[in-house]
Amino acid sequence: MAVTIKLLSTALFLLVCAVGVTLAVNRCPDCDSTAVPYPLSTGPACGDQNYKIRCDAGSLIFDTLNNSYPITSIDRLNQRLVIRPASLVPNTCITTDLPFHGVQLNSSLPFNITGSNTIMFLNCTEGILQSPLDCSPTGLCHVYVNETSRMSACEAAPICCTFKAGGGATAYAIRARETGCRAYTSFVNLPKNLPVSQWPEPGMEFQWVSPLEPICSTQADCDGNSTCGTDPNSNGIRRCFCNSGLLWDPIQGVCAASGFGSNLFS
Repeated sequence: MAVTIKLLSTALFLLVCAVGVTLAVNRCPDCDSTAVPYPLSTGPACGDQNYKIRCDAGSLIFDTLNNSYPITSIDRLNQRLVIRPASLVPNTCITTDLPFHGVQLNSSLPFNITGSNTIMFLNCTEGILQSPLDCSPTGLCHVYVNETSRMSACEAAPICCTFKAGGGATAYAIRARETGCRAYTSFVNLPKNLPVSQWPEPGMEFQWVSPLEPICSTQADCDGNSTCGTDPNSNGIRRCFCNSGLLWDPIQGVCAASGFGSNLFS
């Protein structure tokens, strides 16, 4: 078995050399035991600087405009990550990030909130009832509050609403505020009709836009499969563009032969 694996590994290496695939970027080192896939960047010398996250005491952290949240998982092939949303202040129905107005992303950066999130607004004022959200007494939000012991403080706050995030006003923000809803929670890919006892832990999913080719100053910044040239879609920025016959693979961060691409090292 070991010999077979070794032969397969050798064959894969030779195939890679034959098609001319070369790493064009530096992937950041693991954060403790968690891999940091390209283009995510935990330092100035690795990843893409538009995709910054932090490695803090062995844990990955995502910084929003005004707060920070732990990253619980990363799906590099689908270019998504999940954060743990803020918890409630003990014995209240107020989220701990209320002073920061909830989750607010920088819309100029390549991250946005996906439509895979089921959001529940809690402890809301009556003004929320004018929205198109599901705020009915039998809605999913009320079911969750009534069947979850840690949400008992929210039972005294009668208005809570449920909706699917993504697009429009929720692409870059899930707001908590005194004049709207003072708390929220979120679940990723929540199956319909699943008992609350079987729900996953709260999470909020972000996706990132595919990165462009690496920025360069001179040809020395690029590898042998790419050429440093001016980006026609930017103001004077230069990038390592793949040579003829190769295509930029934004998932692996390589110039790869057409059709070879992202699944090589999956």
